[in-house]
Amino acid sequence: MPGRPLIGVSTYLEAGTRWGVWELEAALLPAGYPRLVQRAGGLAALLPPDAPEHAAAAVSRLDGLVIAGGPDVEPVRYGADPDPRTGPPARARDAWELALIDAALAAGVPLLGICRGMQLLNVALGGTLVQHIDGHAGEPGVFSRHEVKPVPGTRYADAVPVETAVPTFHHQAVDRLGTGLLPSAHAADGTVEAIELPAGDNWVLGVQWHPEMGEDLRVMRALIAAAS
Repeated sequence: MPGRPLIGVSTYLEAGTRWGVWELEAALLPAGYPRLVQRAGGLAALLPPDAPEHAAAAVSRLDGLVIAGGPDVEPVRYGADPDPRTGPPARARDAWELALIDAALAAGVPLLGICRGMQLLNVALGGTLVQHIDGHAGEPGVFSRHEVKPVPGTRYADAVPVETAVPTFHHQAVDRLGTGLLPSAHAADGTVEAIELPAGDNWVLGVQWHPEMGEDLRVMRALIAAAS
């Protein structure tokens, strides 16, 4: 039988993390991400931040790539001034994950962006973001749920053909789509909830919600199938 595909998931650095008696900087990732990869049939490899010039070498060893959720993308990356409600920049993370996205696109490695990862994918391809929207996040630390409707004929609709309730927590969204990207799902208020490259190009999908916080494996299984 073929082996399980190796799926890299981006991680981030966090200062002041407690490890027993130590307080050290750590490369972290919520456990839901590797568990989602594993439950969907893949092997998870955690990718700690590195110099952007090493991204291509890292991606060349992978069968698929996930860019995880996290803080707001720095607005300068898409030519905008920061809104007062935009969070502080994570410049090293932006640079590393943009390099990973560029490397995956260049190498044809299947790519899934989750929440921030979808927004960063859009920015990587020249798109812009809405810096604040209401109604897509619960109380701090609490995921809300809303319905997402697929666009017929898209890769996302192939994986999830019916309107589905998804776990969500975000205050930014896609505005102008990046070059070549198509919207493949929407919320009831019209917010773009998934984007992708069309069939025939690389397998590339971004979702605005957090599949790692739910039980639905269909999006990750679609990535695993493409990576296989």
